[in-house]
Amino acid sequence: MKNTAYGTVYIVGAGPGDPELITVKAMRRIQIADVILYDRLASEELLQYARQDAELVYCGKAPGAHAMPQQQINEALVSYASQGKTVVRLKGGDPFVFGRGGEEALELASCSIPYEIVPGITSAIGAAAAAGIPVTHREYASSFACVTGNRCHGDQSPVRWDLLAHSVDTLAIYMGVSQLAAIREELLKHGKLSSTPVALIERGTTASQRTIIGTLADIHKLAASMHLSNPALIIIGEVVRVRERLLQAEQQAVALIS
Repeated sequence: MKNTAYGTVYIVGAGPGDPELITVKAMRRIQIADVILYDRLASEELLQYARQDAELVYCGKAPGAHAMPQQQINEALVSYASQGKTVVRLKGGDPFVFGRGGEEALELASCSIPYEIVPGITSAIGAAAAAGIPVTHREYASSFACVTGNRCHGDQSPVRWDLLAHSVDTLAIYMGVSQLAAIREELLKHGKLSSTPVALIERGTTASQRTIIGTLADIHKLAASMHLSNPALIIIGEVVRVRERLLQAEQQAVALIS
């Protein structure tokens, strides 16, 4: 039962980067918010739709540089809602896919704060599609997994690359740029073929999107030579070949018109 003395917190997914990929529901929540706590990967263009009197609070996290610790974010959400304010917690992608939205929802629930989850398009789907790569395809892949390339606590169990190397057709790896060489080594050690196609999608769905294609044999060298930077998504699997087929088809179509 909702406590009407409190405001509501909306934990909102802003999508993979392109501000036009936000949902109608998410946009409506932005428009009514008294306070918006927004992340680094949520497009700042979306903030222009906020009310002029809305309070905007940046709480983004870059590798090794957090504007606000997670516990402080949790406390801020509770504090604003306790003042009766309508709060939007704006996150890149989907709030429940490596977005710590689940932690924030648990904090709100434990304090009896009303909240709503507004899903967003996650990068594994949005950025891959924007690069011409389907995460599943009838010829190449019937399964995919979203994997984090790092861990926020040293005492957490490591990613089971030994299982992922063979149990899933497509791997979509978030936050893995700094660990790319180690990820590649783990997958090769556990039997993944060095010829397996890999795509690195930097700033997916945005005007500055860049896609680098290689294989497990050389992708770490390509990434270094092309100065790949965050945010970037790593796609590993045969579905990467679809991009090449699409590009070839487009080139043939252009040649026929010419």
